[in-house]
Amino acid sequence: MKITIYTTAYCPFCKKAKTFLEKQAFDYQEKDVEIDHQAAQEMMEKSQQTGVPVLDIAGKIVVGFNPKKIEELLKEV
Repeated sequence: MKITIYTTAYCPFCKKAKTFLEKQAFDYQEKDVEIDHQAAQEMMEKSQQTGVPVLDIAGKIVVGFNPKKIEELLKEV
């Protein structure tokens, strides 16, 4: 399963989302939108949002740290 998380270095909810995925033993690709402008554009196209975190779980988007929604999507794929 492909999981991408769009983050910034200072975002506390990004850290919570990454810890959540790690505790459940899911691998993910992290893209720091503060330094990677292409990733920032990609995130905005996918989510229509500029805030982080944004998670792309097998093509399904979660904006913000929403453990219930993340867990639900992880079970679906």
